[in-house]
Amino acid sequence: MFLAICQLGVEAESHIVDTLARLEVSSPHRRLERWLPEGRKCCFDLHLSVSVPRTVPGKSKEAEIKRINKELANIRSKFKGDKALDGYSKKKYVCKLLFIFLLGHDIDFGHMEAVNLLSSNRYTEKQIGYLFISVLVNSNSELIRLINNAIKNDLASRNPTFMGLALHCIANVGSREMAEAFAGEIPKILVAGDTMDSVKQSAALCLLRLYRTSPDLVPMGDWTSRVVHLLNDQHLGVVTAATSLITTLAQKNPEEFKTSVSLAVSRLSRIVTSASTDLQDYTYYFVPAPWLSVKLLRLLQCYPPPEDPAVRGRLTECLETILNKAQEPPKSKKVQHSNAKNAVLFETISLIIHHDSEPNLLVRACNQLGQFLQHRETNLRYLALESMCTLASSEFSHEAVKTHIETVINALKTERDVSVRQRAVDLLYAMCDRSNAQQIVAEMLSYLETADYSIREEIVLKVAILAEKYAVDYTWYVDTILNLIRIAGDYVSEEVWYRVIQIVINRDDVQGYAAKTVFEALQAPACHENLVKVGGYILGEFGNLIAGDPRSSPLIQFHLLHSKFHLCSVPTRALLLSTYIKFVNLFPEVKTTIQDVLRSDSQLKNADVELQQRAVEYLRLSTVASTDILATVLEEMPPFPERQSSILAKLKKKKGPDTATGLEEAKRERSAAVNGGPEPAPASAAAVSTPSPSADLLGLGAAPPAPAGPPPSSGGLLVDVFSDSPSAVAPLAPGSEDNFARFVCKNNGVLFENQLLQIGLKSEFRQNLGRMFIFYGNKTSTQFLNFTPTLICSDDLQMNILGLVCLTPQHMAIWDLEEGSEEVVLYQTRDAPQLLYGGTFQNVSVKLPITLNKFFQPTEMASQDFFQRWKQLSNPQQEVQNIFKAKHPMDTEITKAKIIGFGSALLEEVDPNPANFVGAGIIHTKTTQIGCLLRLEPNLQAQMYRLTLRTSKETVSQRLCELLSEQF
Repeated sequence: MFLAICQLGVEAESHIVDTLARLEVSSPHRRLERWLPEGRKCCFDLHLSVSVPRTVPGKSKEAEIKRINKELANIRSKFKGDKALDGYSKKKYVCKLLFIFLLGHDIDFGHMEAVNLLSSNRYTEKQIGYLFISVLVNSNSELIRLINNAIKNDLASRNPTFMGLALHCIANVGSREMAEAFAGEIPKILVAGDTMDSVKQSAALCLLRLYRTSPDLVPMGDWTSRVVHLLNDQHLGVVTAATSLITTLAQKNPEEFKTSVSLAVSRLSRIVTSASTDLQDYTYYFVPAPWLSVKLLRLLQCYPPPEDPAVRGRLTECLETILNKAQEPPKSKKVQHSNAKNAVLFETISLIIHHDSEPNLLVRACNQLGQFLQHRETNLRYLALESMCTLASSEFSHEAVKTHIETVINALKTERDVSVRQRAVDLLYAMCDRSNAQQIVAEMLSYLETADYSIREEIVLKVAILAEKYAVDYTWYVDTILNLIRIAGDYVSEEVWYRVIQIVINRDDVQGYAAKTVFEALQAPACHENLVKVGGYILGEFGNLIAGDPRSSPLIQFHLLHSKFHLCSVPTRALLLSTYIKFVNLFPEVKTTIQDVLRSDSQLKNADVELQQRAVEYLRLSTVASTDILATVLEEMPPFPERQSSILAKLKKKKGPDTATGLEEAKRERSAAVNGGPEPAPASAAAVSTPSPSADLLGLGAAPPAPAGPPPSSGGLLVDVFSDSPSAVAPLAPGSEDNFARFVCKNNGVLFENQLLQIGLKSEFRQNLGRMFIFYGNKTSTQFLNFTPTLICSDDLQMNILGLVCLTPQHMAIWDLEEGSEEVVLYQTRDAPQLLYGGTFQNVSVKLPITLNKFFQPTEMASQDFFQRWKQLSNPQQEVQNIFKAKHPMDTEITKAKIIGFGSALLEEVDPNPANFVGAGIIHTKTTQIGCLLRLEPNLQAQMYRLTLRTSKETVSQRLCELLSEQF
């Protein structure tokens, strides 16, 4: 009876294994114990009820182990016995071992007997052998060679049943050794004309499994063009398996399989237009071939819209038909019907979004999703919100998405599922523009008070980004951020309040209002520490703007800040001490009061070294330094350089590259100008460096970064104020920065010129090598004395200079500059000639234009190739975008010349919009090559540009975007 149960369990498992092998199983680690937990439980219960006597519940486990050990001993003795076992007995005992393993017990013998079963001509014996090997044999086993030989024999037998078993075993094991042995054989079986349909299915999925585990071992060859034609096969099971294989292969080798687009459209058209009776065997609850339809739609998402008008028109008809069928009344009330129907619909919408070229389809898709926003099914609401987030990034459908704002806001307030509420927040963020920014920010702030703790930080980041991005009146921005800190202070990261400080310092019109508002906010009995930080910084810089009001006199400001001092952490106290010394400069009347605080034992003898050192140094500075020195050391912070907000980078990092928000973040930025975004500040794509919590935010701890050389050490400014030593490198000569920018798109010309000296430059670059000649011209009537040109650069770049030759006193050649690193953006190279003129030394410092784009090689690409590569570089880290105001007249020919001079190939007739400019090229370094795609979209009416760059390396994208943005 025990044997009969074992056979029953294995036969049932074998049937399911055979079925699953014909379907796509995505997990690379497929094990039967994952597939059949219920089957195992059923067989286990039967086994106990029949083979084990009724025992006390506490002893059932011990009884099972005793029974199993007895059976294992019996099987071991049979295998070691003198009498040779026949095939049936081997199958019986191997089957028992397999079942015992499925119960969770280790099996350390019987492997050789299972391998012997593979040579049997009986189906059931061979089946049990393959099943045992698929589950128990390790890929590093010594028996792999014997197993491979048996599999080769079965594949060569042309017996479809045996071939199917062998292919299932290869797919289940999926080891690299098997890939090496069979990766070249399986494609031949797949495309052979005499292979049966069931074997073709198994071969396609087996090859897919091997490609996923060992892509480098699956050779591309003649079979690739033939496997595409399987999409026309009459057997839809073969088509389904082939579509899964082609989709995966096309993602890595799009050129090899681009002919599959027309065949996929043709097959999809036949499915969509067919009646349910035409595909009766493949109709699932009145939906014809839903799994194949979804796979075909995913395959089409690997490519841009078809260029052939006939194919494109047929695809559009298919998509419209699917959208029309979605509006029809359901043919069944079964949940399976709606699931299959909606699966095809959502994949269709994904394809429409991917193509982003048919305004009518995009709007229809948006309206269809809008109907799901109030559906009773939570999953449908979730998917609708997620898809609409992506639709909001399209210029064609953004306005249609905005019409659902009230529904989304209502979902944010009433939805029970936290994941759906999070998608609602994402959609509000995506649909936000200048017209609705204040409404959306207000709703997010309102929801923030009751939001789940897991998503509060993300909401804070999004509110901060939207408030800055769409702030026309920056008083609203200040109010919003202070309110944000009040509501969710614990979730306001340093990037948020750093950014507030940067914006307030850079905008004179909001400084007084910010000082007044933060002063009023600090009067609350309980203030969050982040508000104290913002208040301390702003009042230390601009407290004088509100000091005329008796209610906010200098002494009141000081006492208000100092009342929070004992409640704050060490970094905040350090910032407040810096604010106090700023007050000494701004308000001499409170100097004595502040000195008393600094002189107190709680400061001078503080246990924290940082606070003690600040108190000692600030007290000494306020006592010894004159008024002029104080004014110099404690002068108002200069404006920060305009750069991309670090909050956006933090949000992208938090969301991750695999989420919908993370993948579409960059795309949403494109619609800012089109949808009423504010005029953006010129942005550098480089990430903003954020100081540590203990950093001196008032600027007393570090000097502004010099254009070259290592950053100064913390605290260096206080020393430099009293030092007479000159700087090591003179500042850049006036006008040289402008000339440097012009050399980004050219190699020859006058780099610098004044009344004394002219510096000319001639350079050439080829792949990762460059050669530069520098010429010096004397513009005076007298001779230069002690003329000394010097090349100053970083140690890393110095190692990559192959030769430096002074040909004449007026001529120097940097011979063969070899770019051996991808980080050329970090090098600050200057040529600083020193000369004696009029009895004094003249030191002229000029930056040499060695920029990353100099190592560009232009690359010609067809439209399809360009957009395919563009799609592949879709991770947020690979794309950098900048929207900026035109600095020069927007002339088409000049723009073309600049793009070509920048180094990339100018691709004609690639972009659907003829007014846009598209380029492609490869950055060559000593060790690697980095592909680069660029797209420049001019807006003549708004006199603005939108520049998008995509490369495989984030720092390269950032630097190229910075360089090219300055040219227009």
